[in-house]
Amino acid sequence: MSFAVIQMVSQSDVLANLAQARRLLEQAAADGAKLAVLPENFAAMGRRDVADIGRAEALGQGPVLPWLKQAARDLTLWIVAGTLPLPPKDQPHAKPNACSLLINDQGEIVARYDKLHLFDVDVADARGRYRESDDYAFGNQVVVADTPVGRVGLTVCYDLRFPELYSELRAAGAELITAPSAFTAVTGAAHWDVLIRARAIETQCYLLAAAQGGVHPGPRETFGHAAIVDPWGRVLAQQDQGEAVLLAERDSSEQASIRARMPVANHRRFFSQGAQRPASER
Repeated sequence: MSFAVIQMVSQSDVLANLAQARRLLEQAAADGAKLAVLPENFAAMGRRDVADIGRAEALGQGPVLPWLKQAARDLTLWIVAGTLPLPPKDQPHAKPNACSLLINDQGEIVARYDKLHLFDVDVADARGRYRESDDYAFGNQVVVADTPVGRVGLTVCYDLRFPELYSELRAAGAELITAPSAFTAVTGAAHWDVLIRARAIETQCYLLAAAQGGVHPGPRETFGHAAIVDPWGRVLAQQDQGEAVLLAERDSSEQASIRARMPVANHRRFFSQGAQRPASER
């Protein structure tokens, strides 16, 4: 089945961003996608009131969650909802996580991933200093879920720099991995392409890298280049800047052949605590 990766240039106006996202999701569904990935911060960029946004959503007083559920139902589409600020479940007044939700085509939240690695980095751009941990709490779980296009592992943006997370997703059965992102123009130009291809090659998974691509409040400029990469590291589709809907299909037979001919998952020599080793090693 087909899946879609979406690129946006989100601004600070939540309702305007949702209108743009709805139009792009409609295009993805019309083109036959069964799952679509929105970028990081799809509902708002450049806002300093993320805690207030998250609290309103958690209390059922915000626009984003009802909009997501309605869009999924209307379009009969599974949606990976980029990121939005959401506090831990049943703690509406706690510090929010940068949360990526998987919503099924009935409008139900079937998985939640809280970003594990927060972007606390100095960058040689107009903004200079990024400290996501000022606004967000760290996540603590690896998340994989079944979808109509295959078993999907969830990651976000800066996670791309931590290959051990992707190894854990592969070990948990991931066949596709989502990476909704908002890479800076500077770090994206240096590292984006090599990172998304490397993570796909290492895991032998499809890498669905949605992105922000343009100029946002802040000031902030994002690199864009949303892409779909196959398990052999081939870039199947990419968009440099501006909004876009990219589509591809998963070839499960080819993916199985790649994994059989080069069984890297069975050849791993380093394992995190609790990870399953091959039978010959036990």
